Amino acid sequence: MKGIQIVIGVLHGRAAAARLVDGALQDLFVAPPDEIPLPGAIYRAKADRPLKGLGGVFVTWPGGRGFLRDAKGVRPGEHLLVQVTGYAEPGKAAPVTRRLLFKSRYCILTPGAPGLNISRSIKDEPRRDALELLAHEAGLAGDMGAIIRSVAESAPEDEIAEDLFSTGQMAQAIMADDGDDAELLLDGPDPALLAWREWADSSDVIDSESAFEELDLIDRLEALTSPFEPLSQGASAFVEPTRALVAVDVNTGADGSPAAGLKANLATARALPRALRLRGLGGQITVDFAPFPKKDRRQVESALRAAFRTDPVETSLVGWTPLGHFELQRKRERFPLTEALR
Repeated sequence: MKGIQIVIGVLHGRAAAARLVDGALQDLFVAPPDEIPLPGAIYRAKADRPLKGLGGVFVTWPGGRGFLRDAKGVRPGEHLLVQVTGYAEPGKAAPVTRRLLFKSRYCILTPGAPGLNISRSIKDEPRRDALELLAHEAGLAGDMGAIIRSVAESAPEDEIAEDLFSTGQMAQAIMADDGDDAELLLDGPDPALLAWREWADSSDVIDSESAFEELDLIDRLEALTSPFEPLSQGASAFVEPTRALVAVDVNTGADGSPAAGLKANLATARALPRALRLRGLGGQITVDFAPFPKKDRRQVESALRAAFRTDPVETSLVGWTPLGHFELQRKRERFPLTEALR
């Protein structure tokens, strides 16, 4: 099938949403078990004692806990607003921050960080002016900043205005909270809401509990639980999560030409964002590229930067190690597929 298609349904008993481009899987959201807090959830949490030497503090809420890295000025027993920023490794507390973000389809609101920013991808000056006017007319609080997302470039103005207003009302209500008990104030988005918010480039949506079975996506997703990632011209990569990191090993296959290593490494650079995204992998990524001349490192690094530039998950390209591996640091925004399909 040509074009972009959004599939919303149930995968192994979990809510899920998939994005297909010309029939190929490009992105996936899968809900975690109920006891795992969703990224984006906002809690009124209670602070425990600071951890000496780490500069952080554990915070608790009914049925869970988080780790706040920047805990300067936080007192034990204090109640504070925190937002879950990603998934934790098994057995660890969820990462949280005090810098809350309220993200919707057309905007991101930033309490305590006033100012208006419009996506740089929106180039048309009259359109930028119109979006700026909409943001000012939304009646946001004085300390509430706003980021207008790129999808607003072609969206109806009344939809953008409504999105700004409703998101602003929700943000102001939560920021004005003065409760004194730990509790969940705003749940994180489920896969269907994430699909609506992040994949606004398609009107072809299939929403059915059995959608994944009807479109024969189950086998394709279960194949992704294997570390094997086929590449062009017979090359391959193995993407294997361990306790400490995600290891990526690149193989040239049967190609014995002098440029085989470089070709396999460039193919890996182009395929890696999708491979990590669909598998729901994050944290420290270490790539063991196939042998290739050191003089070609800049070409491989440029290919990596180009590939991750359009990836929605925040990823930092750290650089080369003394052993010739390449390291990346990736936000844990997705629930791992291997755990979702257990």
